[in-house]
Amino acid sequence: MNIRELLLNGQSFLEMLKQFSIEANNFKIQDEDIILNEPSFGTREIVKESICIEGKNNEGIVNFFGTLHYNLLSKLAVFEMQGFEQIRHPNAA
Repeated sequence: MNIRELLLNGQSFLEMLKQFSIEANNFKIQDEDIILNEPSFGTREIVKESICIEGKNNEGIVNFFGTLHYNLLSKLAVFEMQGFEQIRHPNAA
């Protein structure tokens, strides 16, 4: 199971996407493959990593910056948002 799927299991993450009008299939975790393939990732029970999540909505792109808390044993992931930036499409109102 990847990080993206685990985040979608959490109601608070889904609520954050909803607040920014982002559909659940319209976001990606930047460098998710690199995070998952880091050698120390599989040896620690709890992983804490700074990440950027890019979401798309009708107005443009929203980048969420924050910390991923990932528990390998219980397969839980939580995103703690510290900030965001919104990049609007040139012809968005």
